[in-house]
Amino acid sequence: MKRVTLYSMNQCPHCETAKKYLQQQNITFRLVNVKTAAGQKELSKSGYRAVPVLKVGDQFINGFSVQAFNKLYLL
Repeated sequence: MKRVTLYSMNQCPHCETAKKYLQQQNITFRLVNVKTAAGQKELSKSGYRAVPVLKVGDQFINGFSVQAFNKLYLL
């Protein structure tokens, strides 16, 4: 299984959609709040500035799309 990290922040509807999808699929993931100093630093290393950002293995998806996520996750 690939490791999944979700970079998100509070009051972000797209982040909530991504979180709910991962939970419904019983996919274990690490949640990183980019409003914390550590979360902001980690997100900036990825090169992205807007959330949600999903890290699947060593690849990133900016925004959330079921198709894009499944394509990376199920490879």
